[in-house]
Amino acid sequence: MLNLFKIALRNLIRYKRRTLLTASLITIGVVFVLVFVSITGSFKAMITGQITDSMMGHLQIHRKGYVASIDNLPLNLNMKPQGNQKIATLLGAYPEVEAFSPRLKFGAMFSNFTETTNIRLNGIYPDREFRTVPLFTSRVTEGKKTLGRGEIMIPILLAKGLKVKLGDPVVVVATNVDGSVNGKQFIVSGILESATGPGGRDGYIHIEDAAEVLRMAEPEISEVAVRLKKFSNLSAAMRNLEEKLSGEVNKQGMAIFEVHSWEQLSPFFNIARMIDVMTFFIKIMLIAIVLISIMNVMIMAVYERIREIGTIAAIGTLPGKIRSMFIIEGFCMGVVGALAGDILGGLVVLILNLVGIRFDFGQQKGLLLTATLDPVDLLAVSVIVIAVAVAASLQPAVKASRMEPIEALRHV
Repeated sequence: MLNLFKIALRNLIRYKRRTLLTASLITIGVVFVLVFVSITGSFKAMITGQITDSMMGHLQIHRKGYVASIDNLPLNLNMKPQGNQKIATLLGAYPEVEAFSPRLKFGAMFSNFTETTNIRLNGIYPDREFRTVPLFTSRVTEGKKTLGRGEIMIPILLAKGLKVKLGDPVVVVATNVDGSVNGKQFIVSGILESATGPGGRDGYIHIEDAAEVLRMAEPEISEVAVRLKKFSNLSAAMRNLEEKLSGEVNKQGMAIFEVHSWEQLSPFFNIARMIDVMTFFIKIMLIAIVLISIMNVMIMAVYERIREIGTIAAIGTLPGKIRSMFIIEGFCMGVVGALAGDILGGLVVLILNLVGIRFDFGQQKGLLLTATLDPVDLLAVSVIVIAVAVAASLQPAVKASRMEPIEALRHV
């Protein structure tokens, strides 16, 4: 086998220009794929972090049917204090959970005593909310990064539209589950950027204030946002929580609670899936480049070395040896192209990080993207390139091994 490698390398070196051109083409393909995969993967991870860490959490637990009607923020589908206590006990004992935050969501009318508009309010326990979504405070463009009783954080869209400033008194009016209307005055303590774009209308108040506005003796809970210690364990943690909550049923035997991941709740997940599809097709293009390049070179090598093949066959070289020689040549070109591409791809990613890639996402301006090259992607691309290089060598290798020595020696 060692001798076959020596012969294959000698033949590749003998045709320097063609070998260099093919290896360069493979290298360029590998570089483009690695840079694309690293940038898109890092972009997806960064935006996912922005969404989950600034407003959604990794998981959310709701009462059955709430998410299907979430546009209406139905108060009759809130979790009662007893159900909330069960979930709090479960999450507190679950080792994968880093933090969780109960929320009371409702629609209300927002007035600055001159103009009135609608707003979506989230009643929260500030300390628990900030631990569950640690980037929340980064959305505060003006005012305090804390929230006390009698205070309200409003979206920047509302502040500009109604010309509301920090410290201004405002009134929130809401209808409770019984149909009665109640209002409460608040002081604007913070102005928030939206995590999803200029259309965001979510404001925040203390959950005790929310319960007071809705005339609740004890706060009911619309959802519980959950932050995991390891985001990579999302699927397993979701299945585990669903299994633990499946035992909670109503009188009709139906499940009371349901668990949703951020993927099921955020429209950005569709963009993330598109990125994955684009990455898949880019890898297909790489496979096509390698396949065509290697096959073209090997077919040319067979036709140019017909007499050489006839000579080695005539002196007793077995067809399997001849076939292996050409396959090894393809393997060597694949290895060289993959290694060169890995090195150059890593350098390009390093240069891009030094230069800095900045972009805007919704109201978040100047986000710095740090491209990372996952060793798994590096290994996967290299293995694909080498495997396709070997596969592309098979047909020319089989053709060479089946040549009749006498006919090959007659070839001019």
